[in-house]
Amino acid sequence: MIDRLRPYIPTAFFAALMFYFSVHALTGDRGLLIGARREEALAERTQQLAKLKAERQRLEIEVRDLGDAHLSRDLLEERARLLLGYADPRDYVIRNNN
Repeated sequence: MIDRLRPYIPTAFFAALMFYFSVHALTGDRGLLIGARREEALAERTQQLAKLKAERQRLEIEVRDLGDAHLSRDLLEERARLLLGYADPRDYVIRNNN
């Protein structure tokens, strides 16, 4: 019986191999059926990158204003109050008990 099936073993092996690679070509991480999800993830990450770039630009401006060459008195006063826990007598203080 094995002698009768011996010629078909390579064909069955290559058919199984083709099936394996075909399934992964369709459903794998970079498969054809996952393209829409990849595009959504790319759009989401692009928005996240834009937000991070804006945050970085804001922080760079803040750091530049706190530098020795150009010192913003308002920003310095704001940071000092925040770090030291002081408030101006004219400020309204709202306590959060969380």
